[in-house]
Amino acid sequence: MKKYESLYVIVPELNEEETKSVIDKFNGIITANGGEIEKVDEWGKRRLAYAINYKTEGYYVLVVFNGEPALPAELERNLKNDEKIMRYKVTVHHE
Repeated sequence: MKKYESLYVIVPELNEEETKSVIDKFNGIITANGGEIEKVDEWGKRRLAYAINYKTEGYYVLVVFNGEPALPAELERNLKNDEKIMRYKVTVHHE
């Protein structure tokens, strides 16, 4: 298994409970596809470098996980299809 990291930005309008459910959803996708989550680092609401869909803030989440090579593509497919995700990136983790 390879180590990957995923950084995604959740829309800022959600309350704390809704934000937690979005994070749990994507953590569930990782574990359901045979991945192992090493670390979930919630950075919280931060100002964006530029406006995305007229929004100037977003809730940042960084997840470090191990998984098979097909897992990042499946995770990206789910991130892309969720309207609560503003931006995302999945890369190979380099220490």
